[in-house]
Amino acid sequence: MSLPAEHWREARNLRLAACLRGADPMLEALGLAREGVLRRAVGLTLEASGCSAPLGARCRVETSGGRWVDTEVVGFAGDRTYLMPTADLEGLLPNARVVNTHRRGEVAVGEGLLGRVIDSDGAPLDGRGAVRPENRVGLAGTAINPLMREPISRSLDVGVRAINALLPIGRGQRIGLFAGSGVGKSTLLGMMTRYTAADVIVVGLIGERGREVRDFVETTLGAEGLRRSVVVATPADRPPLARLHGALRATAIAEWFRDRGLHVLLLMDSLTRFAHAQREIGLSVGEPPTTRGYPPSVFARLPQLVERAGNGADGRGSITAFYTVLTEGDDQQEPIADAARAILDGHIVLTRRIADAGLYPAIDVEVSVSRVMQEITDAPWRARIRKLKQLMAAYNTQRDLIAIGAYQHGSDPLVDEALARWPAILQFLGQDVGEAADIEASRAALARVLDEALPPSNDPARKPA
Repeated sequence: MSLPAEHWREARNLRLAACLRGADPMLEALGLAREGVLRRAVGLTLEASGCSAPLGARCRVETSGGRWVDTEVVGFAGDRTYLMPTADLEGLLPNARVVNTHRRGEVAVGEGLLGRVIDSDGAPLDGRGAVRPENRVGLAGTAINPLMREPISRSLDVGVRAINALLPIGRGQRIGLFAGSGVGKSTLLGMMTRYTAADVIVVGLIGERGREVRDFVETTLGAEGLRRSVVVATPADRPPLARLHGALRATAIAEWFRDRGLHVLLLMDSLTRFAHAQREIGLSVGEPPTTRGYPPSVFARLPQLVERAGNGADGRGSITAFYTVLTEGDDQQEPIADAARAILDGHIVLTRRIADAGLYPAIDVEVSVSRVMQEITDAPWRARIRKLKQLMAAYNTQRDLIAIGAYQHGSDPLVDEALARWPAILQFLGQDVGEAADIEASRAALARVLDEALPPSNDPARKPA
């Protein structure tokens, strides 16, 4: 017997409701797929209409020949959506199709990344085939409650004598390497890559010269170093959004290894290029330039990136991060350098004056600071660090008089002692690239420099040359 139409519809709705109750409630609602049209392209900024997508969403733009370019939504105004490409825009046409992929930035992670070199999209650059991921995580990471983070209480051996002894680094600390061009930042990073006691090393080469990528992988890391490393390389010729994603991808990979309980060393070269990429994006979408041409979004992005490093919650691993900061014209008050000092847990300054004198690594101990030194050192160790800094400051104050032989012995006992110990201090601060010095050896060397008996006052070594 056939049912009346209204009863049939009611029975159908009941069956449909039962099916929906059994469906997975976590399925993401994609909504209707709306295809937009490209209306304007100025520089690297694309304007599309009819394509409704949230900030950070991925869209694809069709070019001539049927090729598609991946873009990301970076802003909107009225019915216009602003897009930024992650690749070259060759072949772009007016009124091109713009399709919202309903995806946000994701990062493929897993043990298979170890020993690999990838780009900002996760594509392999080493010619060894595709990377098989174990999982996928968000590009922007997940914030950790600051009260849940483990405190920094253990020192980390980086293999560099001057840092281990005078600027001790804690596991989970965020440090900046501040220097101008050609002063030895990359060389110092290479030393720490080879000698640091870490389970996994993640290297982000952001906005640097393409030649340096191969040189870093083959010469600095070598086969042994690469075995426990992941390298994310985004050279300077890539679009600004790709450079931005390179830094975010390297950080997301480091976070995944940290969440597995491992101790990760994250090396980012450089934080300045990351800021430059965000400046290009911000200015392209109409942000007003403020401090020396940097829009406000740059200074919002920096802490968002840096705060993702550090110790995990509930004792789950750590990320000790070193960020290089390029000080243009050796200006330590440059806006990015000034902002980085405020958000990092310390800074190591490399000085051109020291490099020109042939002393490597060219660390200016007097102006460098480790903000966790109090938590990871004992009182005798801190006393020796203060004493050496006092001797170096006293010597540098009278450097010009000493150089021309005008300093009179006996004028200042601290300068006299600095003069007597200066050759030993220089030998202590210098270190060959192929030489490693662990924490105990570095502390012992510092003690020898300061505890060694001084020559008699009438010894010619006490008199200026």
